[in-house]
Amino acid sequence: MYRFLLTPRWWGINVFVLLAIPFCIFMGSWQLSRFEGRVHASEAATEQASSGRHETARPLDSVLPVDQSTSGRRVTASGRYGKQLLVPGRQLDGRTGFYVLTLLRTDSGRALPVVRGWLPGTADAAKAPAPPAGEVTVTGALQASETPGDNGVSAQGGLPAGQTAAISSASLVNLVPYRLYDAWVTLDEADAGMKAVPATAPAGTGLDLKAFQNLGYTGEWFVFAGFTVFMWFRLLRREVEYQRDAELGLVQKEPEPVAGA
Repeated sequence: MYRFLLTPRWWGINVFVLLAIPFCIFMGSWQLSRFEGRVHASEAATEQASSGRHETARPLDSVLPVDQSTSGRRVTASGRYGKQLLVPGRQLDGRTGFYVLTLLRTDSGRALPVVRGWLPGTADAAKAPAPPAGEVTVTGALQASETPGDNGVSAQGGLPAGQTAAISSASLVNLVPYRLYDAWVTLDEADAGMKAVPATAPAGTGLDLKAFQNLGYTGEWFVFAGFTVFMWFRLLRREVEYQRDAELGLVQKEPEPVAGA
């Protein structure tokens, strides 16, 4: 009854199934490994951002450029504070407020954006404490330049003078007259009655939409594998039923061609 499995048509079906199932399982497993990798990266980055406060601060230039291994590390830098800006629409402890961002002009000739603290309410330059005068040394967590639209960073444009939506060299280059580091620092201890801004994990290490897309693709590939098996058994069942009905004379077989016709 199962001799039909040796026909060319069923050879093609069987070969397709034998190739499709391992391929779907491989792709599903690969997507699952991508999701697990993002989970582990998120956990490691979050742990690093929180544990960095307990390590010895290192000179700023020794840990640049910022990457996933250096983001959140404690650094120290010296210089004189210069231009000050406000970063509106920032959340802290469930409340909306703004960062006070001051540019630290270092001996290297470049300026380092320093978040000196957070204040609640609408961004108002009159509320922001003036930076300390003279030579200062700051210590805080190193952070990568922000990208508007990522990790809750606003992409809003048209802000009032003295404000910026994102803390990045690309956003600040037209707002301050200094050469800039492609990084910023949030102080361990905020200045003058402000709240310190905690370090965050770098962009691309959280459980974002891409991570859950990987998880969704995992499910899709395993479903494809199961669907392939289901369809093979369904075709097999129909073929067996057809062969059984043909043997019982319940279906009319196509007439065999007459030689020479």
